[in-house]
Amino acid sequence: MKYCIECGKELILKENFNCGVSEGLVPYCTNCEEFRFPQFNTSVSMVVFNKDYSKILLIQQYGRGVNILVAGYVTKGECLEQTLRRELKEEVNLDLLSFEFNASSYFEKTNSLICNFIVQTENEDFEINPEVDYAQWYSIEQAKEVIYQSSLAQEFLLKALEKIKIPAMLKR
Repeated sequence: MKYCIECGKELILKENFNCGVSEGLVPYCTNCEEFRFPQFNTSVSMVVFNKDYSKILLIQQYGRGVNILVAGYVTKGECLEQTLRRELKEEVNLDLLSFEFNASSYFEKTNSLICNFIVQTENEDFEINPEVDYAQWYSIEQAKEVIYQSSLAQEFLLKALEKIKIPAMLKR
């Protein structure tokens, strides 16, 4: 951030002290006399499993033809849990049975902090909305093969598979 979001003046770096402890150099507007902390978007993504953790739901969006995870932006006033429920319902019309935090990553391309979760659904009867081009349940091994390779979606999927305990017979 180079300019003040309120007045447009170019920001300088100034040491910020909070309760007598330095938070380091932070963008500062000399006109407004305010620190301007960096702003970014927050979103959720989810590795969606069926009830018995034998399948993973992947989607395709925006005509890209690559398999990715269900995801969406946190809207003002929402917590991450509300966003998970809303996005799962909006994109594939599924209800959340359980979830746990998986990992997070800053994604520079969209200036977003992406918080990823391992999600379990009650059933497999999805319905896509117009925002989603295609969705399909895959076995765990198939999902690892067809997920968009070298992507953040793939990273999150692989981390989720490391975290959860899946019976060996389901990994085949």
